[in-house]
Amino acid sequence: MAKKIKLWTTAALVTIMLILLKQFFNQKFDSVESFQNYMKGFGMAAPLILTVFQAVQVIVPVLPGYLGCAAGAVAFGSTTGFLCNYIGISIGSIISYFLAKRYGIDIILAMFPQKQYNKWSRRIEKSRSYGYFLFIATLLPLFPDDFLCYFSGLMKMDSKKFIWIIILGKPWCILAYSMAFGLIK
Repeated sequence: MAKKIKLWTTAALVTIMLILLKQFFNQKFDSVESFQNYMKGFGMAAPLILTVFQAVQVIVPVLPGYLGCAAGAVAFGSTTGFLCNYIGISIGSIISYFLAKRYGIDIILAMFPQKQYNKWSRRIEKSRSYGYFLFIATLLPLFPDDFLCYFSGLMKMDSKKFIWIIILGKPWCILAYSMAFGLIK
């Protein structure tokens, strides 16, 4: 089941990326303004498309999250880009947690290499407080947050505690990305 989910969502993400690359090479957008106009072509659905994309990219971690943050900030500006990125990434993180709760280690091993699972299992076993570790990890850029969201679903961590860690920890790094990429003009 997990492999089918990963296959379908990977195919969807790859298709979206191919469409964007095709548009880029067809010179539909060759500047920040043309990319913004392209995204505005989706009308009121454009921010929703970004939000859903960000949620899916957490659930099926094919692309680094900062790429979506960059696209959101460039297309919609720092504020709207941040909101779409934050909401999407938070929803995707929470869904990943519950998928791991439901499907267990099998879904994690379908999404991530066994080596990565073993590495983090050993590190986390030594951690006295996984909740603090997860909160700090969500604050840091380029940390394997997607994996840790799945991994958290295997822990005996209360779902409310996990959701609060995501809500309070995720926005800071996303805000920094959004502000930095929002400066691109």
